[in-house]
Amino acid sequence: MRVFPRGTRLGAYALAAALLAGCAGNDTVPDEIAEAELYQQAMTAMEAQNYTNAVSRLEALDARYPFGEHAEQAQLELIYAYYQAENYESARAAASRFIRLQPDHPQVDYAYYLRGLAAYQAGRFSLEGLKLIDISKRDLGATRESYSDFRDLIERYPDSEYAPDAEQRLVYLRNVLARHELQVADFYLRKGAYLAAVKRGRWVISHYPEAPSNADALAVMVEGYLGLGMTDRAREVLTSLIENAPDHERLDGRTFRGEHVKETLRMGG
Repeated sequence: MRVFPRGTRLGAYALAAALLAGCAGNDTVPDEIAEAELYQQAMTAMEAQNYTNAVSRLEALDARYPFGEHAEQAQLELIYAYYQAENYESARAAASRFIRLQPDHPQVDYAYYLRGLAAYQAGRFSLEGLKLIDISKRDLGATRESYSDFRDLIERYPDSEYAPDAEQRLVYLRNVLARHELQVADFYLRKGAYLAAVKRGRWVISHYPEAPSNADALAVMVEGYLGLGMTDRAREVLTSLIENAPDHERLDGRTFRGEHVKETLRMGG
């Protein structure tokens, strides 16, 4: 999806072809260039999708004219240019800076959105769509940051034009993070760290209550409690598992069969 700040003037400048060619082919920014011309060159580079060149000019504009006429808009454009150049760390830093310096700006929701989008892209992998890897097994630092950023956007600006897209991405991220926690819980079960596994299952249910993985989290807790010898607690959780996911793979009717803890637990009735 192509996203731009509201009110952006991309494409509004009908500059001469010579200026476009010069801007696209040269990243050196002359010291004597005026603010308006520098901004126009940056916008021309953005329109031509020459984001490396746009970044050079927007950075120069930000450094040389921090209180100029185009300063705030240039800061927003710089976030987007970093993002399109796949410099996601710089995009997040620039967005955080804008949010800190311009908390009441009418387009600050756009900065929140792009900050989350940059982390979202940083956390994705090219093979994910081919189902050759499970992203939930990877280091999910960027994914957690994206989840937090999109959640902040929705909570702070529920009527933002970017909120619907953020909500959709939030659902995906929530499910990925829940699966990741359960991958860790499965590791703990295999290692006999049953209490740690129970805590991971409880974490998923508490923090991602609408995730499809909640039934798996309950199963983890049942098995963890069985490993701890806490049969009564295991029965309590098993009751919930049977009520909410009677067709779960660990269930055979009302009997729970552990995968790593080689025990079964049957509910009466």
